[in-house]
Amino acid sequence: MRDLLHDAADRLGEAGVEGGRLDARILLARAMKISREQLIVADRRPSAEEAAEFQAMIDRRAVREPLAYITGHKEFWSLDFQVGPGVLIPRPDTETLIEAALALFPDRMAPLTIADLGTGSGALLIAALKEFPEARGFGFERSPDALRYARSNLETHGLGSRAEILAADWSAAPEAGFDLILSNPPYIPASEIDALDPEVRLHEPRAALDGGADGLDSYRSLARILPRLLRPGGTALLELGQGQFAAAEPLFQDLQTHPPVPDLAGILRVLVLKRPK
Repeated sequence: MRDLLHDAADRLGEAGVEGGRLDARILLARAMKISREQLIVADRRPSAEEAAEFQAMIDRRAVREPLAYITGHKEFWSLDFQVGPGVLIPRPDTETLIEAALALFPDRMAPLTIADLGTGSGALLIAALKEFPEARGFGFERSPDALRYARSNLETHGLGSRAEILAADWSAAPEAGFDLILSNPPYIPASEIDALDPEVRLHEPRAALDGGADGLDSYRSLARILPRLLRPGGTALLELGQGQFAAAEPLFQDLQTHPPVPDLAGILRVLVLKRPK
């Protein structure tokens, strides 16, 4: 088994995969249907079938398919989410929106109505509903692939009675309907996408990445609709790309802006907007 892992890690390293040794361990454990901890103390070699499955997964990883697509899972906010081709993989940076929501709404039992615009896998909406057990939620998503994952994740987490994932554009959301709006919109300038890691530019959906020429197209769209979607006194939390706060903030003339929230790296990651009461 050691040789199998060593050879796989070498192959991934040659393919330019960072952390190839860890990826190989994760994939071998998955092929053997055991945990990574169990793999360390495993006293048996993988069967021929398990070894073949492992090699097939290494083949996929060697062409820089994201690990989360191969395993079919990604952790976000200490919750497990199903992901795969056609849906954006949740990032740790996006957890900053949940942290901001908890700081701005300290009453966890508040009966909030929450929207997630461009919900993708549903990770943001589901994490928020887990933290606010009396809240109801609505996710808006146009991608058929993402819709399937979001709806499946909603049921897996037992939230089908408290939320709905709608096959609709942001503009379809009801007027003055939400206390809290969350969104991780596409914000990467189109000219920068080709410079992204192969895992992102070759495999993740471009529609979830491409923010137009300057990366701000989605914010312009949101600036037009958020004032009518938020209830009086409602809050919108929007994820920002690095260095985008100064350009994005002035777009929201009809809402009150509050100090942005930094992520763990100190990057201004969350734009905080409120509709006046």
